[in-house]
Amino acid sequence: MATDKSGAFAEFVRIVLDAIEAAGITYLIGGALAVAVWGDPRTTRDLDLVIDLPLEVVADLSRELEKREMLVPVEVIVDLVIEQRGDLPINAIHMPTGYKAELFILRPGDEFRRIALSRRRLVHAGPILGKVYVHSPEDLILMKLRYFELSRQSKHLRDIAGILAAMKSELDYKYIEEWVERFNLRDLWSEVLSKTRN
Repeated sequence: MATDKSGAFAEFVRIVLDAIEAAGITYLIGGALAVAVWGDPRTTRDLDLVIDLPLEVVADLSRELEKREMLVPVEVIVDLVIEQRGDLPINAIHMPTGYKAELFILRPGDEFRRIALSRRRLVHAGPILGKVYVHSPEDLILMKLRYFELSRQSKHLRDIAGILAAMKSELDYKYIEEWVERFNLRDLWSEVLSKTRN
């Protein structure tokens, strides 16, 4: 899963996951690292995670991150946990390397992320990372569709195409299409399928 030959980024990912696991937090890896599991690897310096973060473990998370040279004060995390507007992540920057982890918090009423956490997959990601939880390929496709709708960045369509090419008949298309309807992304999904199936 590491996208750098030296393994430095994979070591950073392992450090962040160690902090999250030590705090007893449920997580899944998304973004470019999850794409590397199900589709085509691409270079990244950021780690995207979805976390289920109860208020009672916020101090534990802050402390575990600090132990690993990422300073995220308790009050900053609390503000983000209780903030209901937007989808702002907790940003944890590793001071020795400058690598960044973006921790997206499961919000009350966010049924999609709740289900995505329940559908996460445990995969072996090499000797540095070991076994880690990642987005299912279906949920990753749905996230990429949503991000493309918002940003129009072509990397999201490339990522989807890579997952479709690699997974082919293994995907649960019925599940994807149910959420495509709920997110009102039918036209975009049809366009993506037509381009990738040619």
